[in-house]
Amino acid sequence: MTEVIEPSAGDGQALMVAGDALPGTIFLLAQDARPFFPGQAFPVVMSAELWLPTFKALKDRGQDVVGVVMARGELKEAPTAERLHRMGTLCRIHKLQRHDDVLHVLLEGLERFEIRSWTRESLPLAARVRYFPERALPPSDPDAVKAYAVAVINTLKELVPLNPLYGEELKLFLARSNPNAPAQLADFAASLTSADSAELQRILETLPLLPRLEKVLELLRHEVAIARAQKEIRDHVDGTVADHQRKAFLREQLKYIQKELGLSKDDRQADAERFRKRLEGRTLPPVVSKRLEEEFEKLAVLEPQAPEYGVTRSYLDWASQVPWGHFGQDQLDLAQAAKVLDAHHSGLQDVKDRILEHLAVAALKGEVGGSTLLLLGPPGVGKTSLGEALAEATGRPFFRFSVGGLRDEAEIKGHRRTYLGAQPGKLVRALVDSQKMNPVILIDEIDKLHQGPGGDPGAALLELLDPGQNHAFLDHYLDCPLDLSRALFLCTANQLDTIPAPLLDRMERITLSGYLAEEKVAIAERHLVPRHLKKAGLKKTQFKLPRASLRLLIERYAREAGVRQLDQTLGALVRKSARQLLEHPEQPARWDRDAIELALGPAPEPLGLPEDRPGQAQGLAWTALGGATLPIEVAAVTDAQPGFVLTGQLGSVMQESATLAWQHLRDQAEALGVDLAPLLKKKIHLHVPAGATPKDGPSAGITMATALLSLALGQAPRKRLAMTGELTLGGAVYPVGGIREKLVAAQREGVKTVILPAANARDVKPLPAAVTRGLTIHYVSRFEEVAKLAFPSRF
Repeated sequence: MTEVIEPSAGDGQALMVAGDALPGTIFLLAQDARPFFPGQAFPVVMSAELWLPTFKALKDRGQDVVGVVMARGELKEAPTAERLHRMGTLCRIHKLQRHDDVLHVLLEGLERFEIRSWTRESLPLAARVRYFPERALPPSDPDAVKAYAVAVINTLKELVPLNPLYGEELKLFLARSNPNAPAQLADFAASLTSADSAELQRILETLPLLPRLEKVLELLRHEVAIARAQKEIRDHVDGTVADHQRKAFLREQLKYIQKELGLSKDDRQADAERFRKRLEGRTLPPVVSKRLEEEFEKLAVLEPQAPEYGVTRSYLDWASQVPWGHFGQDQLDLAQAAKVLDAHHSGLQDVKDRILEHLAVAALKGEVGGSTLLLLGPPGVGKTSLGEALAEATGRPFFRFSVGGLRDEAEIKGHRRTYLGAQPGKLVRALVDSQKMNPVILIDEIDKLHQGPGGDPGAALLELLDPGQNHAFLDHYLDCPLDLSRALFLCTANQLDTIPAPLLDRMERITLSGYLAEEKVAIAERHLVPRHLKKAGLKKTQFKLPRASLRLLIERYAREAGVRQLDQTLGALVRKSARQLLEHPEQPARWDRDAIELALGPAPEPLGLPEDRPGQAQGLAWTALGGATLPIEVAAVTDAQPGFVLTGQLGSVMQESATLAWQHLRDQAEALGVDLAPLLKKKIHLHVPAGATPKDGPSAGITMATALLSLALGQAPRKRLAMTGELTLGGAVYPVGGIREKLVAAQREGVKTVILPAANARDVKPLPAAVTRGLTIHYVSRFEEVAKLAFPSRF
């Protein structure tokens, strides 16, 4: 049982000196950082607002000792008795100073105490206590205590080399304490550690000496581990820094020795020699040579630390990489070019013929002259890959960049050198990357340029694509003329409407209308399927896709003009085959109709041909995605005021075409033998399906008039019929554009009979036979001819 010495019964009003009896009632200070231990001196900073009344009470009572106890949690306001631990340390006040709102107090720990009862539970706090002097707590096993004390001392010796601060603390302890006193040693060692307040409070509350030494030794071992890890980190950092400093010093010495022996040059000379070496063998125009010599002279006098040095060095770095006067030799073998184009693309024979004709002219001249070709067509028809094929066929390097969404002309012509971080434009980078002055440069998505705060990129392209100007193209960064007259420029676009007219005027147009079903089959078998199998690591025998299934994919799941959707669909089937092969190695995937529908779901239903009922007609339309069918519906509303209503997000031109078609039918009703009297008493509603898609253009004029005529006759047009053409107020049928795309769409949708304006016969004649295969085309110049073809049993 622990022996406790009760304090004297005095009121504690006399000043306490060493060896005097300790007061039974004391004032208390609360601390939330760390508990205090007997035998230790420590400064404390406290709030004057909270604790000044306590020190005034001590002064009034004439005491210079105060109890210090740990609070539970952070002290932000006056503590209550419930928040304070019962065990604390009696401390002597050696010094008290006030600075503004804080108190600086120097305390010395004397004895442990335990609160017996509270005499005052609000500030200033006071309580009756009992003390636990170490002389009243003799150890039960002196030998074990001595052994633990030696272990604590040895552990402290391990700490001293790891952190010099521990040595200073140990010197102070030895100066004012007896190292042979294990109780003081335990309290000192505990206060030396960085343990949290809860661990230290448990040690303060451990009265028997042997368990206290055990806990302290455990904390010290943990402290040694932390200090050793900190020392390793510190030594590593110091060693790294010292190694870098040593290497830097040796490099400076080596540089000086080499300079004295004439074996090395400074940064300016090294940079200048490297740039001049790049220019060896290049044919520089006189104006460029003069400009670069001025920059070399500037580089020679500038200090490498000067900001202008970096600007000049960067300029010479770019200028010296341009292949001045270095042109590649063109390959003008038409047979080889045809092989390359066929290897890259299946179908598009008319497009290939145009490119070969262009190369034939170049062969007669001896070189492919600078020109600009515009590849126009829907997405996924191979415009970009056609550019790569053309570069391979001519033996020229290929460079591609996209101007879709571009708003800053500096991307084309470069930034001026006055700007921070200035860079040359795309054309200089194309020459540097290709190391030829005559590469094939593909400018992608030219129909998606935008004018922004940084200028008009379209205007910047005018100089680039004009054969009369690009022999001296001026990049703002280099500020030197570049000869791009022998470069071959290819541009790609989905539509012409958004291309500025002056820019369009500088380009020779080649239209890629889309692929027929047979061409898609060939592309899938020769290119798409092998590429996906290689990507997935499958063999041909592990992926069974009959041609009938491939046609099903093309006709039901990938009906677009290009092959991008077909490529994605085939990729999905190959991935599913790979999974099935891993899960069921004995059953390789075979994709028949049922398996395809199970894997991909039901095929999306197209708009298709109109139902076989009056008031409908099928048109043909051109879109940026290729050709498409355009169903038109007309209905008469009985319970409404007479009128004419249009729906389906029709543009202004299409609305005018609908109004014109209705007006023409009213004017020619008698000539056509149609009684419109019942319809004139009703509201006529004309609708174009797919109402979420905006539509415009005059080519649906005869289709709208046919749908209105069908409603008036009460008879549906002939089956599998589609038409396109602009209708005038007098009934004439004017030509329209996009004939190839419209015929491809008609063939794709199962149309058998097509009505076209007579003036479009010239557009059909040069088309490949595959485009018109299976179609019966009738040419008309008047709407009366359209009516006879659409309603042969009536007219």
